[in-house]
Amino acid sequence: MTERRAHFTQTDDECFEPTGFAQSHWGEDHLNGPAVVGLAARSLEVKFGLPEFMPARLTVELFKAARGVPTSVKLSLVRDGRRVRNSECELVQNGMTVARAILVQYRRDAAPRGEEWVPTRSFSLPGDIEDSWMHMESGGVGWSHTMADHQNTTRKRVVNRSIDVVDGHANSPFVRAVMVAEATSLVTNLGTAGIGYINGDLTVALARLPQDDWIGVHADSHWAADGVSVGTATLFDHVGPFGSGLVTAVSNPAAQIDFSNDPFPSRTP
Repeated sequence: MTERRAHFTQTDDECFEPTGFAQSHWGEDHLNGPAVVGLAARSLEVKFGLPEFMPARLTVELFKAARGVPTSVKLSLVRDGRRVRNSECELVQNGMTVARAILVQYRRDAAPRGEEWVPTRSFSLPGDIEDSWMHMESGGVGWSHTMADHQNTTRKRVVNRSIDVVDGHANSPFVRAVMVAEATSLVTNLGTAGIGYINGDLTVALARLPQDDWIGVHADSHWAADGVSVGTATLFDHVGPFGSGLVTAVSNPAAQIDFSNDPFPSRTP
């Protein structure tokens, strides 16, 4: 049996200890993006999720770099409406809030009459998916596991299967979608010299939950000026598109990640 890996171990109801899998490229004591957004998503879903409500939007504001130290969660229900539920989570380290997340849930219901416009886009998975590896594809390169192969100016996409947020607890479809959607930054901000933008936030919007463990992220747009970038991406499973990711990021050239010189090519930024 394959050993399950996780970003955190839970020490009590509201406190989590990061594992080595949560470490980021940005620094030896930094936590990676999927670990942070995954912990916020899981905490909100466990506390406030209801089967009759769809977790339609999660926005995580990343105030400062989360470190490899014990992390506690503060949760509150902001609004408990008949059709809309809003809840909030803060991730706290050493008494300071490092991230805040807002979850919006909508009550599931029948679709309205008529038909609407939808974009047409196909997304085929690579033929040799392997556990524990992210697959990336860019123009003229094809699929590979090595980020350095894709340090170019073409459109990119990834397929990934997230590891568990908390040891002993398998990720839900919602948590998987949020964690993989964090790769919106990777597919939009990866350029010829690597990644030089660090996320200030992540917004994930979902029309439905993914049906697969493996989720695809396809870059839609990337705009940058004066050290600020905005990137959007579409999320896919084997059925087709099911949601979108949006990130804003700020220039961080002093710690730019050049994957061609990286001794840990599989570690998440």
